[in-house]
Amino acid sequence: MALSASIQKSYMGDLYTRQAASLSLLPQGNNDPEAHSTKAVKANFITPQDPVIETANGGRLPAVPIAEAEKLNRFRDEAENSGSGGGEHAIRRDTTELAAAQETDDGASVDDQLSGQSTKAGAPLGNAIPSPKTHPLFPQLPLYGPPTLLRNLQSLGFQVSSAFLSLAFLGTIVLGSLFTTIPHLFQHIYLRLTFRDPDRRRPFYEEEKRRKSVRNNSARAWKRKKRWHQRAGTINGVQQEAIDCPEDIGDVYEPTEGGKDPLICDVGYYARRVGLDVEEFSVQTEDGFIIALWHIYNPKDYGAASPAHRNQNQPVVFPHDHRDDSSATLCQQYRPGEQKYPVLLVHGLLQSAGAYCTNDDDSLAFYLAKSGYDVWLGNNRCGFEPRHQMLSYNDPRMWNWNIRQMGVMDLPALVSRVLSETGFSKLGLVCHSQGTTETFVALAKEQRPDLGNKISVFCALAPAVYAGPLIGKMYFKFMRIISPGMFRLMFGIHAFIPFMMLMHRWLPGSIYGALGYRVFSFLFNWSDARWERDLRDRMFQFAPVYVSAESMRWWLGRECFASQKCILATREEGRREEEEDEEDEAALEEYFDNGKTHPSEEPAEGRAAEQWRRRKAWYDDKVPPFALWVAGNDELVDGRRLLRRFKRGREPCVRVVHQKIIEEYEHLDVIWAMDMIEKVGREVKEVLWKTAPQEAREVCRVPLGCESLQPAFASEEA
Repeated sequence: MALSASIQKSYMGDLYTRQAASLSLLPQGNNDPEAHSTKAVKANFITPQDPVIETANGGRLPAVPIAEAEKLNRFRDEAENSGSGGGEHAIRRDTTELAAAQETDDGASVDDQLSGQSTKAGAPLGNAIPSPKTHPLFPQLPLYGPPTLLRNLQSLGFQVSSAFLSLAFLGTIVLGSLFTTIPHLFQHIYLRLTFRDPDRRRPFYEEEKRRKSVRNNSARAWKRKKRWHQRAGTINGVQQEAIDCPEDIGDVYEPTEGGKDPLICDVGYYARRVGLDVEEFSVQTEDGFIIALWHIYNPKDYGAASPAHRNQNQPVVFPHDHRDDSSATLCQQYRPGEQKYPVLLVHGLLQSAGAYCTNDDDSLAFYLAKSGYDVWLGNNRCGFEPRHQMLSYNDPRMWNWNIRQMGVMDLPALVSRVLSETGFSKLGLVCHSQGTTETFVALAKEQRPDLGNKISVFCALAPAVYAGPLIGKMYFKFMRIISPGMFRLMFGIHAFIPFMMLMHRWLPGSIYGALGYRVFSFLFNWSDARWERDLRDRMFQFAPVYVSAESMRWWLGRECFASQKCILATREEGRREEEEDEEDEAALEEYFDNGKTHPSEEPAEGRAAEQWRRRKAWYDDKVPPFALWVAGNDELVDGRRLLRRFKRGREPCVRVVHQKIIEEYEHLDVIWAMDMIEKVGREVKEVLWKTAPQEAREVCRVPLGCESLQPAFASEEA
């Protein structure tokens, strides 16, 4: 018996070694110390659908299929003679408890779904239950093993093919955008020749002239101030500059940059133009990506953290109660009652968080900062500088992610770091477009719902949940009808059309801004009618960023969003919703308000209608309050349909504290329109404060203009 057990243990050890080798960073089988230190050791399940490989040196490798991660843990446990049902590295959740927590729509037990699945003990945000309905929306990612000669050749082949084919695709789009501008160009010339101003038809013509004049005056004042400082430095010495210069007197927010806009991709520069500044934190996600988190602050009342402190932290989120976090740098710099409530802003598709900082004082980020909030700008993985703890740019595993990984990995890492730095237990979250998508996905009960406990309110600008009519355009339809293999042949398995980033670096800011606007306008049917045209080139300095081809395939390919027309429901479920929406309003009220359901989906006998609606809903009781601003003229996404879903009771746990449809707005107007502060910004500022936790309101300064606001849930707190 002892010999048999020894043989069994040796056999399982061999299986474990081979499985670990297939999931390691580098090929195994030699005496290379680096290869040995990056060998796969175990799989940590961040959620039941998201295993991450931990290496011998403590590194993280992302995007491994669930079955492969389970085998690694099972072989490891059996090789260590721990058994598949116990041991430190094969911890399973009790399936009886899972079955009691949730059942599947078709009546199958959770044990049937999760048969043989391991999960990591004590996951930072708890474990969600995977549901079969998410499979069409979030299919398994491909497995790319350690680099071998064959894999490197295949990878190179994809890079070469995509370099030519994606460039041809981009060239077609650019030519199409230029061709469609010809009629506008001739119309512009005709109006000029007839001594008419073509800009007079713009809705904010007079306001644009006024702001341009103010900006020119500010540039001249900056030059005078600079000359004064130079003379004062020569005659009176540096100590007298700030006192003697008339331009400095009375400035609450004193600009430290000015003059003509050089059109550069630097959030800090534009913050300093309005008297603020920016410090960058490096944040490590649980799957090893290093992402940028920008903190906006007033240099007159806050001292920037040291570079060592701002470096990436460990890949663990929400390790403990942040109110007891002695490492929080911000709360230590403010007196009681003078702290600022933290707000995290997350950007849209192909953008960076710099999109919130392009309109001087009318930028949403700067407006909230000057109103009295502690503003943080979160960027998703790769961004302008792809970084990973272990992976390099050319490794396909660096790019093997889509919207799910951005939601369940990037967003929690950003929220955790902000709370760690500020010492608060919750923050306000403001997202635009794709940023709303990753949040809606992350908060879903099948994904990472415990994140909702860290968010006081989720403000969604142009919420991207349902597809708009634009998805039917010819070039989007082309990307939807080609097979996944052809998509990878055209666009590769690395970054999506990286030539766009080369153009960003090579072209002058004015040329790049003008070209970027025309291309994006052609693709997404929006215009600059409501933007300040003199700032348009600046707006496009913060886009595009690096995104993965796999992520764009999720958006536009034949399997996911473009086909299903929704981020959390299949096409069939969406069609059923549409049928219900077409029913008579009185019938719908009877279905939902009186506890009945759609006749085609009668629940099991004896089940309460409320329980039925909760089980069919996307969100559970951990979801934070929602506030939504919908662009009424948005063809990219259908925000009205999302509002209907909430209005008609399909999400009984969701509390909508604010909703607004701005009829004349297009998709980007919610962050770039000249009247955005009036129609969006002020309301966002007020919603953030009304929903802030009572313990935060007691220690924070009241934002400007919010002095008379009562808490949104005052009656409940009382």
